[in-house]
Amino acid sequence: MKLATYLHNEAVSCGIITEKGIIDIPSSTHSKVRLHTIREILVRGDSAMAEITGLADSAEDFIQIDDVKLLAPIPRPGKVIGLAGNYEKHIIEAGLKLGLSHSPRSTTVPRPFLMPATVITGPDTKIPWPSFSEQIDYEVELAVVIGKLAKCVPPTQALDYVAGYCIANDISARSVTFMENRRERPWDEFFDWLNGKWADAFLPMGPYLTTADEIDDVQDLDLQLTVNDKVRQKANTYQMIFPVADIVSFLSYLMTLEPGDVIATGTPEGVAMATGKFLQPGDKIQCKIKNLGTLTNTLADRPGQFYKPLKK
Repeated sequence: MKLATYLHNEAVSCGIITEKGIIDIPSSTHSKVRLHTIREILVRGDSAMAEITGLADSAEDFIQIDDVKLLAPIPRPGKVIGLAGNYEKHIIEAGLKLGLSHSPRSTTVPRPFLMPATVITGPDTKIPWPSFSEQIDYEVELAVVIGKLAKCVPPTQALDYVAGYCIANDISARSVTFMENRRERPWDEFFDWLNGKWADAFLPMGPYLTTADEIDDVQDLDLQLTVNDKVRQKANTYQMIFPVADIVSFLSYLMTLEPGDVIATGTPEGVAMATGKFLQPGDKIQCKIKNLGTLTNTLADRPGQFYKPLKK
């Protein structure tokens, strides 16, 4: 199934995307507890999924997709987790070894970082240019949505805890204006990078959530990102250093993963940090992943004034 969150007649709802149109889940289900969001469906588990699965065969009413505005499938996840350095060529192009060896899976572990839920935005939105960075980058990534409570899960079982997949664009602020007049301290470079992941609407997601049963092999999905229709990134998920099963397992030992949590699994080579071709106002960024659709966003105008808290 393809599950979408959308705005229709000034109300937010969720539904199943079919060839005939969208089946609105809240108005089509008849259980005592109505299902209003994808996250609520995931929290309620197998019974809720079974209920909405039957709608695709029995529904008679459809909303045309052109009549809705698609939003991020999970607009406010409980946790948003990113992964740094999960494609070897991306690590190399950035000039950062990060412990890279000829066999990184046997000598390192995944490098996760948390992001606030306010980074999430949906397809066809303008990404605000934050006032603390003059260089804005892009990163196409496979996003994993957790389907059930996961704690200390072995890799061999990890994919059973995945509800589905969608596209994410991990927008990054590659410079920070608050470096000016700052006394350098240990770890400043790391925290500058981390701060650059936290801006509002810096993780577009969508256009919908494809349930895991529709993906034959999550480690064989083509990814591509274009800026103004010119290809910048092109790769396949088989190139991940740590596959999805290992990522979910590793994270489940660090923290309890809950239904609706989102994991962005890292980006391949081709980012602007390596080429110097940073995003400009009005640029159209389009991300495609096999079987997951297309995610399109544009970058808003530069701020009139940048944030420099130490400026004298």
